[in-house]
Amino acid sequence: MMLLPAGVKVHLALGHTDMRKGIDGLAMLVQEVLKEDSFSGHLFAFRGRNARMIKILFWDGTGLCLFTKRMEHGGFIWPSVHEVGECVSLSSAQLAMLIEGIDWRRPERTWRPVKAG
Repeated sequence: MMLLPAGVKVHLALGHTDMRKGIDGLAMLVQEVLKEDSFSGHLFAFRGRNARMIKILFWDGTGLCLFTKRMEHGGFIWPSVHEVGECVSLSSAQLAMLIEGIDWRRPERTWRPVKAG
């Protein structure tokens, strides 16, 4: 499980984003489309059109950081778009599942103890 510092929020930008964008382009999307502060210390996640790549932008207090992951098989589960510029907030546990390619909306438990002791 991924642990985030207290007070850090995770925002998923709904829809798809041009994955050619770098740090500056994504920071502008956060400010102009999502109407959030790129330098808040929160995480902002973006997904490409084919659902195989995500980029996560965050401010660590000294500079903007960009995390990128491309799935070799499968894709990243993303909510459907309701309105351009809309975002969804996730918990750190949901973000960890998202990064692993697990459906964070309906995670399945694969193991359960049969009896105690």
